[in-house]
Amino acid sequence: MSKRGKIVVIVAPSGTGKSTLIKKLMQEITSLKWSVSCTTRPKRTGEKEGEDYFYITTRDFEKRIENNEFIEWAKVHSNYYGTSKEFVEAGLNAGDHLLFDLDVQGCDSIKEIYGDEANVIFIEPPSVEVLKERLTGRGTDNIDVINERLQNSIKELKRKDDYDFNVVNDEIEKAYIDFKKIVLSILEN
Repeated sequence: MSKRGKIVVIVAPSGTGKSTLIKKLMQEITSLKWSVSCTTRPKRTGEKEGEDYFYITTRDFEKRIENNEFIEWAKVHSNYYGTSKEFVEAGLNAGDHLLFDLDVQGCDSIKEIYGDEANVIFIEPPSVEVLKERLTGRGTDNIDVINERLQNSIKELKRKDDYDFNVVNDEIEKAYIDFKKIVLSILEN
């Protein structure tokens, strides 16, 4: 029987560089597997079933909610997204190290179910001012969206000490070194 896999969860406010760090990590640590979520939103061009998401109907998703089949789920912009307990358990039991990108509520749910088995890394900006600059500098959102993201980020930053590890992304290469070191220590234990 193979050794049970590890759970690595990344949580961070918008604009902290989380996606950049995750992408680089997945390229370098090939033993990490992406935790594929279920969604009711339509498949986009180039997306693959079972790789980007498991695409299911709203009726099927709601039935799975009733049957308590998700670790966490949310309805975002009229589409459901959720993490299947069955998918996670099968991966862990096969010895897979699963990487999650969750929001604060999702982290709370996975911690509630898996406790210390879920290792949560919080990525934070060096300051709220820098975060505002990053969100504005993206040039992808209007000022109302930026302000909403900033307010949500401030709430999330208040929770940073609730997690197992913190990485401050003030300079991407330095942050990545810290981030990778934490993930490797989790996988080696």
